[in-house]
Amino acid sequence: MTQAVLVVEDSPTMRQLITFALLRVGELEVDEAADGLAALRKLATRAYDLVITDINMPNLDGLKLIARLRGDDATRDVPVVVVTVAGEAGDRARAMELGATAYLEKPIQAAEVIEVARRLLGLTAPE
Repeated sequence: MTQAVLVVEDSPTMRQLITFALLRVGELEVDEAADGLAALRKLATRAYDLVITDINMPNLDGLKLIARLRGDDATRDVPVVVVTVAGEAGDRARAMELGATAYLEKPIQAAEVIEVARRLLGLTAPE
C-alpha cells in the first residue's frame, strides 16, 4: 500500500535531497511544497500520511503550519517531522510544543530521513 508524504521546504536543494531520500524507501508517493501556504493548498486536496517541514520559510513558516495542522480535524493526527538548523533549540522546542512528532537537524543525512519516515509510517526496512 502506497503512503503519501508531503515535503515542505523553501530550499529547492534541501527539498530535493529529502524527496530523493524518501523515494528510496519505496511504497511512498512524495509531493513537494515550497512554503506553508503551498502546503495548505495541497493538504486541502488530498490526505497525507506524513509531513516533513522546514521551520524558516516565507509566507507561512513551519511553526504556523504545525499549528494549523493540529487545529484541523483532518490533519490533527498526521505525523509531522520538523527540519531545524542545529543550534535553533528554541524553534525545535516550540515545534514540539505545537505538536511536531519528531525533528531532524540540518545538515540532514538521507539515512536519517529514511529511518524517521519508516518509523513514523510503520514500514520495516527491507531484508
